[in-house]
Amino acid sequence: MLDAFSKVVAQADARGEFLSSAQFDALSNLVKEGNKRLDTVNRITSNASTIVSSAARALFAEQPQLIQPGGNAYTNRRMAACLRDMEIILRYVTYAAIAGDASVLDDRCLNGLRETYQALGVPGGSVATGVQKMKEAALKVANDPAGVTPGDCSALMSELASYFDRAASAVG
Repeated sequence: MLDAFSKVVAQADARGEFLSSAQFDALSNLVKEGNKRLDTVNRITSNASTIVSSAARALFAEQPQLIQPGGNAYTNRRMAACLRDMEIILRYVTYAAIAGDASVLDDRCLNGLRETYQALGVPGGSVATGVQKMKEAALKVANDPAGVTPGDCSALMSELASYFDRAASAVG
């Protein structure tokens, strides 16, 4: 796992070059926007159970066959596993957001997840829909302007959305 700083240094080192002005500017902007990033991740983390339960409710309302007898989320044990997986994906999205880099999400969460779900008979499309529902709920929480560092957060919200999209694509 590399954060944005380590990744830039590793890339420059592999090329045997000094950091470029563009790389310095990008890292400087990451530092400048750090409080917004921290506020966003803190908000999502503080509301993780609400985000997951809201997404699950929306998913099951849209796809009720999942919670009916024979469905992949039928029985308390399967439902708990579904909610646990959604929470894990959300947690790794927050790690990527704080690091400013998706490698932790890819390396520790998404690599091999589709294959695991296929082997277990879990419908990847439903998982992807659940991730998109989490994205909607998380962006709603993160975009609430009350009590956070003021300023334009559109780039950060776009970055955050891209991590959810990446996760949905990996499992769908």
